[in-house]
Amino acid sequence: MSQIAQPDQEVTVSEEALRKAEKYIEEEEGAANRLGGWLGIFLSAVAIIMSLFHMYAAYAIVPTQILRPVHVGFVLFLSFLMFPISRRFRHRIMWWDWLVALLAIAIVVYSIMGGDDFTDRNTLPNAWDIFFGTALILLVLEAMRRTIGWILPVISICFLLYAFLGAYLPQPWTHKGYDIGRVVGFMYMTLEGIYGVAVDVSSSLIILFTIFGAFLQFSGAGKFYIDFSFSAMGGKPAGAGRTVVLSSFLLGGPSGSGVATTVTLGTVAWPMLAKVGYERNAAGGLLAAGGLGAIISPPVMGAAAFIIAEFLKISYLDVLLMAVIPTALFYLALFMMVEIDVRKYGMGDTIFKKVDTVWNLTRHYWFHFLSLISIIIFMMWGFSPVLSVFWATVVSFLTSFLRPDTAMISYDFFRRKGSMATHFFHSPLIQALRAGSVGMLGVGATCAGAGIIVGVVTLTGLGLKFSGIVIDYAGGSLLLTAIYTALVVWVIGLAVPVTASYIICAVITAPALIKLGVPDFAAHMFIFYYAVLSEVSPPTALSPFAASAITGGDPYKTTMQCWKYTIPAFLVPFIFVLDPSGQGLLLMGSTKALASANVWEIVRVTLTAATGIFALAVGFQGWLLVRATTLERVLLIVAGFALVYPGLVSNLTGLALVLIALALHWRHRSMPHLAA
Repeated sequence: MSQIAQPDQEVTVSEEALRKAEKYIEEEEGAANRLGGWLGIFLSAVAIIMSLFHMYAAYAIVPTQILRPVHVGFVLFLSFLMFPISRRFRHRIMWWDWLVALLAIAIVVYSIMGGDDFTDRNTLPNAWDIFFGTALILLVLEAMRRTIGWILPVISICFLLYAFLGAYLPQPWTHKGYDIGRVVGFMYMTLEGIYGVAVDVSSSLIILFTIFGAFLQFSGAGKFYIDFSFSAMGGKPAGAGRTVVLSSFLLGGPSGSGVATTVTLGTVAWPMLAKVGYERNAAGGLLAAGGLGAIISPPVMGAAAFIIAEFLKISYLDVLLMAVIPTALFYLALFMMVEIDVRKYGMGDTIFKKVDTVWNLTRHYWFHFLSLISIIIFMMWGFSPVLSVFWATVVSFLTSFLRPDTAMISYDFFRRKGSMATHFFHSPLIQALRAGSVGMLGVGATCAGAGIIVGVVTLTGLGLKFSGIVIDYAGGSLLLTAIYTALVVWVIGLAVPVTASYIICAVITAPALIKLGVPDFAAHMFIFYYAVLSEVSPPTALSPFAASAITGGDPYKTTMQCWKYTIPAFLVPFIFVLDPSGQGLLLMGSTKALASANVWEIVRVTLTAATGIFALAVGFQGWLLVRATTLERVLLIVAGFALVYPGLVSNLTGLALVLIALALHWRHRSMPHLAA
């Protein structure tokens, strides 16, 4: 290990490092304008109205034909005014921005005013339908370009070209081809294209969860989760690493954003990691791995998790249920890696000054845990996911008043001390409502753009064609089909965000797995977990790159360290795809199926997976009690893969190899001349 920080060094995060890290957040969420004066007030007011509208829609009944277009209208309007056409126009709004923003409103008004006649003529649209529909497609492409970059718009254009030029393509890709009227009618005038599943989830769930996350942030929950983790895990050799793992889970659960969690945690945790002896790249890898957990951790997970529920027509509670064991295994892998780090890097006992005791923190701020779990409680009471997150947001707001330092409206407002307008309009409540809408503009634009891709796949039957090609290449082998699917998802994920990667692959690769007998819920969860890998895969490895900006490490070395920490857990999805018993890791996909499941079989497959993760962790780290020999590492890595592959023979082989490797390691440790 190089560049080990000495315990007496004081390590701080510089302003320059923070600015670099913020750039990676901007790459994921877009580089927004910072506007003051009446323009800033106007945009904040629109964002607040957007949040209030969606909270109203969660409680009241807003027809789907109105909710989805209005949601897209809000997203486009704010995106064009808050994200410049290029960086040289940042922090100002140009005349063309106003023009396209107003056009976005006109497109929505036209569709809503058209009523049933508008949707009924989708196969034979008139000239105005084609004009507004074409404009909507172009505006969605431009909104994506402004918020998340060029790659997804280019992919969307390729899919549109496939729809137009299908008759000129060779077999098996050929189809009859569609004219602009048919494509525009399908994309704009039905609920299958731009206003399809992805926008449905974005308008009804994703924005509500971003608002909920903003309420937690501005009520001080994020700071509490970090302080609680530091107090609970500090004072031990592994305390620094454990703190990162626990606080990333608590922070990431409500946010669902890997990069934001990495940056928020990294600014606080990097000095502590350096103090106990973490090298810059290893520390960045651990921070990024913790941030990655934000996307797969209940109760929020990533935006893609909501779309899983909609694609499968299941309860979001069932998606959370399926994520429980894989999430536990992911954090088990991180904890194992942290414990190995202590021995591998020779970390000594370093006592950290605690902010407060765990008891005092919990006694004063216990209500932040209530806010975190209230979503699950409401779902278990029978509330829909939409109503559950609505009431959880209300709970977060009301419980914030239990202490003056967390109140979302200052106590002085109610005591009539000072300016009432200042207390209210500068309150955390107003900031949270604004942040809730602004924070999801990139995701909203992505979901609208993904609707174009899904629409083309639906219109042309591309999903079935692609699945047939994959199965043919795999020769009907489920293992090869799963490997090819994972590679396709990973490659697409290199270029686009997690949500878009999942949506694209769910419609073009999931049918191949399902056709070979994999249950639909297992196929979709498999694709989801490999889509998440895009967060830590170059050239879009935003979480490791942001972590390296904070620690001062090398971005690509940090990415490889992150892979080292996460790869054991990311072999787990093969377990629930390759064998029916592996579906126990997903708790059988629903509460109904779980009720009649074999509990011991679920326990067995979970313990097998945990053993495989242990073997891979030690094998990749090259250390357990002392440095592992090459033979021990090879045996453990082979054992890990054998335990991941379901089946009695492979599992028994893997277990035997683990025992042999441990026996060799124990003998190796007992003989100092060999361990040296």
